[in-house]
Order: sequence, then C-alpha cells, then structure tokens
Amino acid sequence: MTQTTHTSPPAEKQILSEQVYTHLRDAIMRGDHAPGDALKPQDLAKEQGVSLAVVREALVRVVGEGLADRLPNRGFAVPAYSDRRWQEIAEARRTIEPVMLRMAVERGDVDWEARVRASHHRLTRTPAYVAEEGEHYSSAWAEAHRLFHRTLLEGCGNPVLLETFDRLWTASELARRWSAHRNPDRDGAAEHRRLEEAVLARDADTASEVLIRHLTQTAAGLTGCAHHEPGREA
Repeated sequence: MTQTTHTSPPAEKQILSEQVYTHLRDAIMRGDHAPGDALKPQDLAKEQGVSLAVVREALVRVVGEGLADRLPNRGFAVPAYSDRRWQEIAEARRTIEPVMLRMAVERGDVDWEARVRASHHRLTRTPAYVAEEGEHYSSAWAEAHRLFHRTLLEGCGNPVLLETFDRLWTASELARRWSAHRNPDRDGAAEHRRLEEAVLARDADTASEVLIRHLTQTAAGLTGCAHHEPGREA
C-alpha cells in the first residue's frame, strides 16, 4: 500500500513565509519600493495571496536585515534615504571589517586562501552590468562581490562578527543600488585585486589600509544620493 505524504500546516506556513520574504526582499533591492514607501501588510497579503501572519513574519525579517523600518503607530516602511544613515553604516563597516580582516590574515588556513582566490576569480569573471534594454545592474555581480568580501573575512573564524558583517552589507548594498551617480575614475577591480594580493601575502597592515580606502570610496560615492532618484550603483 502506497503511503501519501502530506505537508503539515506548520511546514506549509514556513514555506509560504520563506517565499514571501524572498519576494519582498528582492522587490526592495530592485527598487520596486521607493525610499520611505509604506509596506502595508494588508496589501502585500492580498498581492501574494497569503495570510497577514505570513506577511508580518516576512516583514520582521527584512527589518532585521536593515531593508525596512518598523515605525511606531505607522507600521512598516522602506528606509527613508538620508546621507547620515548610510554614512553611519559605512562608518560601522570601516570600524569592524579591518579588524576582522586582520584576524583573518592571522588565523586563516590554506583552505581559506583557496576560497579567497576562487571568490576573486568569480568576481573578475562576472560582468557588473547586463545589456537588456540598456545597462542594468547585475545581481550576479552583486552576489559575487558580496561573496568575495565575506570570504576575505571568514578567516577570522568568529560567527558573531560575520553575522554583523552580513547585516551591514545588506543595508549598504541597498544604498548602493539607490545611488544615481558613479565615480568614473574609480577602478574597483584594481582595489579588489590589491585586497586579494595583500591578504594572500599575509600582510595585515596593507590589507587593512586597502580595505579602509575601499570602503571610504564607496561611502563617498553614496553621499548626496538622498537628493536623486534611485539608479545605478555608485
């Protein structure tokens, strides 16, 4: 006799919650919701055909990632764009990540070195923009970029610090995608190459200095974005 397996209600809710969370996160990152836009649970539930409980669970998750704010007596909203907000995030990254990188250089093993090489190779081989009805930001490059920076820091071996990095990265990535201007003189590929070289040479001082300059350049490119419409990455 064939036994039929049924998805239990809790498991089904978990699947729905994950789907709604992924859809909402991607929509915010794509710019479907403008800075400051309200994220109304009722509208989102109707749009996705799910319960309010599922939507609220997804909203709480994106708030935890810094992709939405929970406002007292006003519900949920996409973060309002302010230079101060994003510069504070950049300051936090410049404070934490160089320390993590020093730890990684000191603690990372040969397997970590191999992952650093592989992640940098993937980044260099992934186009930053795709040509479809004009140039559009490449989500594949964004993921390769994130993986390279995270792999550099994974050698530190501290999961608490890595969780902090993940949250700050997601919030700053949203800011970059909202940026309406770019620095045409910046050579980001060269900055990434110098990072890889310094790390693999086990030169913690140079690696930290390169990373600080790299993060400072990114922060400078975001200044003034509050006065522009969301656009291409800075």
